[in-house]
Amino acid sequence: MDPMFTGIIEALGEIRSLNSGVLVLGLDRPLGPDPVSIGESIAVNGCCLTVVNLESGVSARELTFDLSPETVARTSFSQFAPGHHVNLERAMRADGRFGGHVVQGHVDTTGEVVSVTPAGNSTIIRFRVPEGSGRYLIDKGSISIDGISLTVVEPTEREFDTWIIPYTIVNTNLGERVPGDRVNLEFDAIARYVERLLQAGGSVGSV
Repeated sequence: MDPMFTGIIEALGEIRSLNSGVLVLGLDRPLGPDPVSIGESIAVNGCCLTVVNLESGVSARELTFDLSPETVARTSFSQFAPGHHVNLERAMRADGRFGGHVVQGHVDTTGEVVSVTPAGNSTIIRFRVPEGSGRYLIDKGSISIDGISLTVVEPTEREFDTWIIPYTIVNTNLGERVPGDRVNLEFDAIARYVERLLQAGGSVGSV
């Protein structure tokens, strides 16, 4: 069974190195109460990756992941450098609380930050999606942006807003985003499955 995520970020990781398809992250605190294991799946900026090595220290833990050429080509990892922060979420446990929406950790494409605008105690971040992807944007629907479960607000053909509360700004890497930045996007899985069914000439009904 494939791992599943919910888009609720548990910690931030700092890129220590990214060379030859090997990503090393440093954590300033443990990623949850249970120890991370080699072979475990973790969503890194919304991309499901497998831990291939780990090292513990006095105040930090290093996690190592292998990145395939396909992963680098379909995500924003190629633009990252040491010191950048990434959002981390461990795969959901069968007895876990479901807090966001269904996130598979399969990045569909990358988008672009258009603007970042303060609005009272919140921040409005506007994003642009590639041409042809706007059909997946549903007002008040869900989307995963760099692994964060967010709500689509007033979408147009290629752009949409998200309203970000202070907690999310502080506890994810959204507070570091500026216009022009690339982000990983995973559209709502239900919308994609319905589209695939309709394209195949299927119908939805009861038995």
